[in-house]
Amino acid sequence: MRYKRDLRGYAAAVFLLTCGCATQPYRYGVAYNDPRLADVPPLTPENQIVRGRPDWLLDRTDYIWPGSLLGKLVLWDRRVDSHEIDEQTEAVIRRYLEVNRLEHVKVRLNAYHVRDEWRRLIHNRSVGWGWRYTLGMLSWLQYTLLPGRIFGGDHYNPYTNTIHLYSNIPAVAVHEGGHAKDFAGRRWKGTYAFVYSIPFVALYHEARATNDALGYLHAEENPALQREGYRILYPAYGTYLGGSTESPLPLADPTLYIGAVLGGHVLGRLHASGISDPSPLPK
Repeated sequence: MRYKRDLRGYAAAVFLLTCGCATQPYRYGVAYNDPRLADVPPLTPENQIVRGRPDWLLDRTDYIWPGSLLGKLVLWDRRVDSHEIDEQTEAVIRRYLEVNRLEHVKVRLNAYHVRDEWRRLIHNRSVGWGWRYTLGMLSWLQYTLLPGRIFGGDHYNPYTNTIHLYSNIPAVAVHEGGHAKDFAGRRWKGTYAFVYSIPFVALYHEARATNDALGYLHAEENPALQREGYRILYPAYGTYLGGSTESPLPLADPTLYIGAVLGGHVLGRLHASGISDPSPLPK
């Protein structure tokens, strides 16, 4: 048993040291142009990003729901599942989608639109109908019965090609955009979504989205957002790593889970400390 734990701890260290590094130079766009989208009109800037209407009661659930409170604690940021997304976060994800030519990706900012999600599920022929009417329908039911407008949980849904954001953190928004970009470059999107549920495989998906997000922030955004990317995305990756290295219920034995998250915080802050603001121009 001790030997097994040592191997898991070693694997955790290797993953944290080798994953989540900014890809340089940054690669814009995707290499695969899905022919199934050739006749599908792209979303316009006006309807690509939609906001949910503010609601005082719903927007305070992040301090009631334990999962949202845990997210704030794990990432050490009160903006997790804050349900209040400002113009900066919206502008960052809008620029990300534009420069990567992800015109068919929908973004919902603290929004709950069941009928439109169903419509996007039915018409998203980039994903095979077999996947859409099985796992895709289950994801729609989860969205309907456990609305993120209450429970939070930033994520990308490949079956509807939609990003759902509830946290006011630009780095998280770009990370979910990284998932959308990763799926856009895949031919067999439904299969790629299915294998995410296989133990350890999710680490690959998450590493690709994290690397792309950090690379984008380094290439396009200011040093403050670059530092934020490392401080947030490293421990976020640690949550997946900690869960994968132990059991499907990581908090049943939280040692490796906590170690992976704390290691992500330490490494993220070390990387962030190496990013300085540009020197002022001489007068």
